[in-house]
Amino acid sequence: MPYYSLGIEGSANKLGVGVIEHPQEKLAAYNHARVLSNVRDTYVTPPGEGFLPRDTARHHRNWVVRLIRKALDESQIPPEKLDCICFTQGPGMGAPLQSVVIAARTVAQMWRLPLVGVNHCIGHIEMGREITGATNPVVLYVSGGNTQVIAYSRQRYRIFGETLDIAVGNCLDRFARTLRIPNDPSPGYNIEQLAKKGQHFVELPYTVKGMDLSMSGILEYVDGLANDLFNGKKNKQLVKPDGSKITVEDLCFSLQECIFAMLVEITERAMAHVGSKEVLIVGGVGCNERLQEMMGVMARDRNGNIYATDERFCIDNGIMIAHAGLLAYRTGKRTTLEESVCTQRFRTDEVFVSWRDD
Repeated sequence: MPYYSLGIEGSANKLGVGVIEHPQEKLAAYNHARVLSNVRDTYVTPPGEGFLPRDTARHHRNWVVRLIRKALDESQIPPEKLDCICFTQGPGMGAPLQSVVIAARTVAQMWRLPLVGVNHCIGHIEMGREITGATNPVVLYVSGGNTQVIAYSRQRYRIFGETLDIAVGNCLDRFARTLRIPNDPSPGYNIEQLAKKGQHFVELPYTVKGMDLSMSGILEYVDGLANDLFNGKKNKQLVKPDGSKITVEDLCFSLQECIFAMLVEITERAMAHVGSKEVLIVGGVGCNERLQEMMGVMARDRNGNIYATDERFCIDNGIMIAHAGLLAYRTGKRTTLEESVCTQRFRTDEVFVSWRDD
């Protein structure tokens, strides 16, 4: 008989629920899983505003029952056929995470099913491996709350480098607030579209420190340029060689080029260290076509390959939690009610990867 799990994700402003099927065969590098449903609803704020934890949690509480019903309806899997309920245990925003934990506990007790807590990053990695078929890649995990370069070794996903302050997605989102551009469908996507129209590169701070990087200084610098542009202040960096003014599109283009080059540099260094020819990009920022293009150039120069997924699996979703949780469930993991406490800080390398022994 196949295995089935329902996963609930809500670590930030996206609430997702998914149902997945695993065949009964022994666990392998990837498991030919079937995505039976993958539904999502996003809490969107007005232009220039971020999302507060309490408002995001209220959104999740309002939508979680409807999304669970919809996921079950689409999958045509009744609760009695499920093997477990999986939920995001961290990292993420405290109040939204707590809303998801309460929902998961409730349905698990109603349907008398075991709980499995899942690390958000592990969910991204395992779903990326499953969808793309990447066997043992260096992973670039880039999202609103996380930026890490990761490689697997001895049943742990080891962090080789990471941001020292804010994540790449947070940097893009906050610059979008400065520009007061819409948050629908996402600030990063809208910056990407503006960047495609940019033609002039404005030099910005490039801050790589060994295998780590820093983006708060870059954000402060480009914010200053944007404010000078809006207020009409004189700044020689806002003038092109032909005497015309720098545009908002040029600033978006420059910000992307700078921070993506930093990401490519530390990813290439990790690939060289572990001797890998595969790179897998996961997380919401992984949808960015320019990042994929730049990483692809680097990978091909090393006779390697790049793997990435589309927005169904890059952006936070319930199916990645269902998949990673079911992998753990099949190797014996259960999360008791007492242990099902969410945490805002849950390191990727804290997780014992019991389903891999390569």
